[in-house]
Amino acid sequence: IVIDNDGTKLVVVPPTDRPPTVIVNLSARVGSISDNQLGGWYTYRSSKSALNQMTRTMAHELKRQGSHIIALHPGTTKTDLSKPFQKNVQDGRLFPVEFTVEKLLDVVDSVVEENNGGFYDWAGKALPF
Repeated sequence: IVIDNDGTKLVVVPPTDRPPTVIVNLSARVGSISDNQLGGWYTYRSSKSALNQMTRTMAHELKRQGSHIIALHPGTTKTDLSKPFQKNVQDGRLFPVEFTVEKLLDVVDSVVEENNGGFYDWAGKALPF
């Protein structure tokens, strides 16, 4: 179930064949240690790297209960959080909220055991830790 920012739009996602519980942590590509080409953003990068580690660790623990957990990078989404950086985003890479939500739910709906503990972008592409 997704409710938009003003609390009026409700989207109910129909059941799928995914595991009974999929926990999703919203991470960011900048949390990838091996993909850090620019430096900077110390606290944000550190917090996302820690989140990715927590995701992997929890995956081992929660797998025993039949739950899966993944970290997702939503891409740059047109929100107040990204407003200061939007002018630097490549054409076609600043996503409307609705697009991001739809794509992330597609990824969640496709989670299988092999994905447990992984880090994926909005299109389902595996990202390096």
